[in-house]
Amino acid sequence: MLATARTVSLQGARGHVVDVQVDLSAGQVATVLVGRPDASISEGRERCRAAIVNSGHDWPAARRVTILLSPTDLPKRGPHFDLAMAVAVMVANKMRVPEGVLARTVLIGELSLDGRLRSTPGVLPMVMAAAAHGITRVVVPEPQSDEAALVEGVEVFGVRSLNQVVAVLRGEEIPEAPEVEPLTGEAVLTWRGEDRIESLDLADVIGMLDCRYALEVAAAGSHHLLLNGAKGAGKTSLAERLPTILPRLDQQQSLELTAIHSLCGALPGGASVLSRAPFRAPHHTASRSGILGGGTGRVQPGEVSKAHHGVLFLDEFPLLPSDVVEALRQPLESGLITIARGDDEATYPAGGMLVLACNPCPCGEFSPRSPDNACICSVPQRRNYQKKISGPIADRIDITRYVEQERQVQAPCDPSPESSAAVALRVAGARDRQRTRYAGTDWSVNGHVPGHALRNGWPLEPRAAQQLDSAVYAGSLTRRGATRVHRVAWTVADLRGVDRPGLEELFVALRLRRGEPLDLAVVQQLRAAQ
Repeated sequence: MLATARTVSLQGARGHVVDVQVDLSAGQVATVLVGRPDASISEGRERCRAAIVNSGHDWPAARRVTILLSPTDLPKRGPHFDLAMAVAVMVANKMRVPEGVLARTVLIGELSLDGRLRSTPGVLPMVMAAAAHGITRVVVPEPQSDEAALVEGVEVFGVRSLNQVVAVLRGEEIPEAPEVEPLTGEAVLTWRGEDRIESLDLADVIGMLDCRYALEVAAAGSHHLLLNGAKGAGKTSLAERLPTILPRLDQQQSLELTAIHSLCGALPGGASVLSRAPFRAPHHTASRSGILGGGTGRVQPGEVSKAHHGVLFLDEFPLLPSDVVEALRQPLESGLITIARGDDEATYPAGGMLVLACNPCPCGEFSPRSPDNACICSVPQRRNYQKKISGPIADRIDITRYVEQERQVQAPCDPSPESSAAVALRVAGARDRQRTRYAGTDWSVNGHVPGHALRNGWPLEPRAAQQLDSAVYAGSLTRRGATRVHRVAWTVADLRGVDRPGLEELFVALRLRRGEPLDLAVVQQLRAAQ
């Protein structure tokens, strides 16, 4: 007697449909589980047996039960295999269901010993994978039915118990069952600081026209940003207001971000798709696995992936372990991060903006343009502190700004600082131009376009291209640095409404890249041109 049910196995953010085949045969009484299961799946044999018996059904106690998870070359992880295993055993043990129902249905859920279902992380990417394989029906724990319903074209059944699953498969009346508890990872308490970002506005930042413009360019093109300045100069204030000028996520971006948070078990029951650009700001004492991803058991996404399509802010980054900073090279360049551990490999998206902030020295007082410089650090101390950002990392930063306290700036302050809403309109317009320009490609913002594609498809004006090549030949820019200047020049042009970057846009991009101050009159002119 043979039966097959279906579920989904996750490898990172990618899902694979798995056939759970059960064979009942004569021989030594045992329950054998094969197909590279992990410990949580192996323990599921006892959970399934108890759940079936306590739900009023028969377990094949006098037969040899062989459970195969196919394909066998794929590692399987997670207790959500319970439901598919239990249903396959019951069908193999002569429980009748309409023909073809199991073949077009994916079963997801962990079982408790009394037959109730428990929620499981990663439901959204599992359902997305099922839909990509042509599956039209999914059965999930009831609190996660709204999450599963975010995937179009899939009929979702939210259930509470094994008996309710049987009724769904047979097309019978659904029996009563106790409610399913939400994921244990959901927040029980809320903190005042969680919503603090919502009340911030760029109008709170007085003056700093140079830095405000750099922030606008970074947001418009999704460029990485480094803020350097003495303590209290306003680096964190600027970084925290960056999400307020970012556009809302489109449908595809929202699903990608929501799927990542689903993998972490961080979506509350009944939550809708995440539509706001995320802002993640881990403390500098965060672990390597916390920032990059990893952990014990199943590989989890880290902060760099939770900030996908948003902002990852690393304040006081020289205090981070050097191996963590160096490991950011891959996501900065490719927008992906791959975590390999033994025979386990997971790839997660990491296409957000990286914003680094640091003091110019260990004491945080060094300010070369201030007459009352109170720094007590020696020159070697300052040099060693700045060396903590290596050349390869610095080469991957698009925009560098030195943030000064407003009292030190000689130019007059902006009498009427713009609100986030006003700046966000210009950012959205620039993003629209980029989306139109890159229609039909894999990119939608300047910060993600590879160098060869820019040079071949969207070059600078001839004189600007010649000037950029001269900087490379002179050794003041690497070829990677030239690509990033090229990207920033296009963003400056998009904000100005210019069809193609010329010398003026290139010079602004070069100064943004090198950390050289912008002429405030030029900034005012650039804003007026928008």
